[in-house]
Amino acid sequence: MEAFASRDFTRYQLARVAVILGAEAQAVAVAWQVYSITHRAIDLGYTGLALFLPGLFFLLPAGHVADRFDRRHVILWCYTLQVFCTAALLALAIRGTQHILYVYAVLFLIGTGRAFSAPASSALIPHLVPEKHFVNAVTWGGAIWQLSNVTGPALGGLLFTLPLGKRLVAVGLEGAGIVYVFTLLSLVWFLVLILSLSVRLGRMEHRAASLEVVLAGFKYVRNSPLLLGSMSLDLFVVLLGGAVALMPIFANEVLHTGPRGLGALRAAPAIGALGMSLTMARFPISRKAGKLMFVCVGIFGACIVVFGLSRSLWLSLAVLAVSGAADSISVIIRGSLLQLATPPEMRGRVSAVNSLFIGASNELGEFESGLTAQWLGAVRATVWGGIASLAIAGIWAGSFRDLRQADELTAEALRPKQKGPEGVSAVG
Repeated sequence: MEAFASRDFTRYQLARVAVILGAEAQAVAVAWQVYSITHRAIDLGYTGLALFLPGLFFLLPAGHVADRFDRRHVILWCYTLQVFCTAALLALAIRGTQHILYVYAVLFLIGTGRAFSAPASSALIPHLVPEKHFVNAVTWGGAIWQLSNVTGPALGGLLFTLPLGKRLVAVGLEGAGIVYVFTLLSLVWFLVLILSLSVRLGRMEHRAASLEVVLAGFKYVRNSPLLLGSMSLDLFVVLLGGAVALMPIFANEVLHTGPRGLGALRAAPAIGALGMSLTMARFPISRKAGKLMFVCVGIFGACIVVFGLSRSLWLSLAVLAVSGAADSISVIIRGSLLQLATPPEMRGRVSAVNSLFIGASNELGEFESGLTAQWLGAVRATVWGGIASLAIAGIWAGSFRDLRQADELTAEALRPKQKGPEGVSAVG
């Protein structure tokens, strides 16, 4: 637990617990609310598209902002926007709106805040701990993320079905409404803790915005087989193999479990990931990180296939837990590669590129899942997505030799191998 010796790292992780709990609970409420209004898989997919598009539109300025301004201030402004967005969702729930376009508009604003906060948050972490403790910090950060993901969806399902007094029901504070109140409280607590951080970074990039400066992150990733391979692997595996957007359908029509079952399905991958993250905090990755990552991606794809075919809630929960455990290992490896193979002054822009890949794999993946489920049905779409993930893992293992042969997760082992574009330092 070396990373927790840092006061700022500890406070930042406490803040993350609060905000992830709120966000995951809110995701359950939004998904169930949208599906209850329309009963169409494609509309669940549009929720992911609404969250993804801002990342696509604002990728370049978001990365530059994270390097040009104090990353702590960027995070504060972005999550202040999240407070207003959650308040808007609460107002829509209280009014009992049946117009999901309003929900999509709010989700677009939430996605905008995430587009700017993600690069700043990712680039902030290396400054909260000594470099020798960074992999430990990534591992514990993953464990905390998964713990919150275990609790958040289950809490969202519980709050959604919580019996309340007549006065609260009369003003609309039931179902999604009570979840949004909880999310608001978690966001306020997050802002208080971020304000208490002592780290002050100022500007990492002193050059004014220009096409060359803004595009530097893309150039660096393009010329780094480790980063390009790991980011694109995550993009296509989760884009094709993710099943999160379809879980309301599986909970309601395949497994017949309702909102609480939905919360359990959303939490199951995080339970497996949490257990694996805690194990890796005690027994960290020492060698052969690249090969281990590809093996774990293959396990993830196989689990998605089994989940799609399952008609048992307990089998579904079990394979989702295994998929989460496998994914947690690859997440830790990719996160370490991202920061350790990138110079400090470029971490915001490179993290912005990574955020686009993650957003495409998660939010755009939800749209892809909804679209294919509309065409093929939820079960077939999920099974074929898992098979596609297995194929991608095999192709990438053969195509990105440097990534496959990545060994130790240290800056010395990773960064000197990078060949940056002209004018961009590859060794920091």
